[in-house]
Amino acid sequence: MTETVNEVISEVRGQVGFITLNRPRALNALSLGMVRELMSTLLAWQSDDKVLAVAIRGSNKEGPFGAFCAGGDIRFLHQAGSQGNPQLEDFFTEEYALNHLIHNYTKPYIAFMDGIVMGGGMGISQGAALRVVTERTKMAMPETAIGLFPDVGGGYFLSRCPGHVGEWLALTGDTIGAGDAIENRLADGCLPSDQQAAVWDALAGQTFADADAIKAFVASKFVAASAHHSGARAQIDHIFSLPSVGEIITALEAPDTDWARTTAATLRKRSPLMLHVVLEQIRRARGMGLADDLRMERDMVRHCFYLRPGQSETVEGIRALAVDKDHAPKWNPARIEDVTPDMVAPFFASPWPAHSHPLAALG
Repeated sequence: MTETVNEVISEVRGQVGFITLNRPRALNALSLGMVRELMSTLLAWQSDDKVLAVAIRGSNKEGPFGAFCAGGDIRFLHQAGSQGNPQLEDFFTEEYALNHLIHNYTKPYIAFMDGIVMGGGMGISQGAALRVVTERTKMAMPETAIGLFPDVGGGYFLSRCPGHVGEWLALTGDTIGAGDAIENRLADGCLPSDQQAAVWDALAGQTFADADAIKAFVASKFVAASAHHSGARAQIDHIFSLPSVGEIITALEAPDTDWARTTAATLRKRSPLMLHVVLEQIRRARGMGLADDLRMERDMVRHCFYLRPGQSETVEGIRALAVDKDHAPKWNPARIEDVTPDMVAPFFASPWPAHSHPLAALG
């Protein structure tokens, strides 16, 4: 007999609802079932007076903590996108609705963002009332590497980073640690990884006056963390504020600095088409509320799979990275310089009338 493992473990202890993502072999990558379980649990706890706050963590093969969530299940996305599986549509609609709920949750939602926090993992943590990172945190929105864009509200939260850090993180998919996450407004404080278990257990064992006291208790354990990319901030803001991807890559390939060379090489590996789409996404999202951004991203992700039948950059990108693992995606167009505005514009045309949009109900 094969034992069924709960991929989401939820329990109420004391005054707190605790969630552990329990799919360690896949780095807690989100499946449709996990998204549904998270949604139903959070909705139930939102109307439960006994639950004052929610805490969420990931698990690794050794036990709790160590890996938060590496994103959505990209193997499922490849299979569903290649075969026209309708669950692909359900996955994105329900995932984005979950992201919206977390951002608008009526009780403190505390995310313990230890280890890998990428893609969909950012989607279920950036809306938290308290975003806790550790010295082991590896944070990124690496979607351009698989021919996708930073979704799950990425347009919203990346565009709210200081200066033009949002464009840099969205286009390159570069990974940052705790100090940079805090400096760039993507985390609220750093907790040493070896103290997480004690804080987690204290949330269950103590009596708190109210929800704010729970938040304050966790925040009281924060320690300082140093940022590593501060020295490049002037370059980031200057270059990633330029009007187009073409101008950004030209500017990066002109100066002879290690940072510029490395960054240019990274962009040259990404999907040229999706780089242009992503720059437009971040710039549009700066002027949008969360619900409108998620509706725009829902339009975009539909187009990523179906706008160009047989030529999906996303299906090709996942194939190269996770299926065949040849790390040689055949992007179309192949060069940044070959992308035209006419190729980018259709990604932002909604396939649905407003009243029939899958996320029409988001407030």
